[in-house]
Amino acid sequence: MLKAAIFDFDGTLFDSNYVWVTAGERFFEFIGIVPKDNLQQEIRTMSLYQSACYIREEYRLSFTVEEIMEGINQTVEDAYLHEVQPKAGVISFLHALKTVGIRMCIATATDRYQIEAALKRCDMLDFFDAIFPCSEIGHGKDEPVIFWKAMEFLGTDRSNTVIFEDALHAVQTAKADGFLTVGIFDPYIQEQEQLQKLCDCYLTDFGQFELFWKFASQQ
Repeated sequence: MLKAAIFDFDGTLFDSNYVWVTAGERFFEFIGIVPKDNLQQEIRTMSLYQSACYIREEYRLSFTVEEIMEGINQTVEDAYLHEVQPKAGVISFLHALKTVGIRMCIATATDRYQIEAALKRCDMLDFFDAIFPCSEIGHGKDEPVIFWKAMEFLGTDRSNTVIFEDALHAVQTAKADGFLTVGIFDPYIQEQEQLQKLCDCYLTDFGQFELFWKFASQQ
């Protein structure tokens, strides 16, 4: 039987991927300028710094690159503090896991203070024993280090620890290192077919607890 679960945050526990997708547009709304219709597409694959450079040059803004980066970060921070919500069925799902003694933590690319703000606002912080941000671990999810750190903290091993993710690259990392994986559908992730094929279990929403529990009982 499973003993522990490691959850991603954005797009897995919370419906928050839209915050990052629309961060550029939110910045323009903040400064009172209407951007071009293709802004999202133009900056989608850029880093924050690259996006800020592009926005400054393309729109001939008087702001420095650093000021644009700070403005984008502020719009994201505000969303975590006041806006983002857990996915449907998440709280009941977490409660069910906790009831049967499964320990839980979060491994995320988002900063700790943003995650904690959203969890506290939604009264969900007590479900989790720890939060592991990539920025503190010093490794992204293209490497399994963050999963090792979380598993070490939980005191479990790969045979009884399951990782919940919505991102294909993170699942690929976890699977390659021998972890059990549960894929979570998110409308902002395009590789759903590949994700479903790769994961040990795939949930379109957290209301599918019986499907998950059938998978878990077979481990």
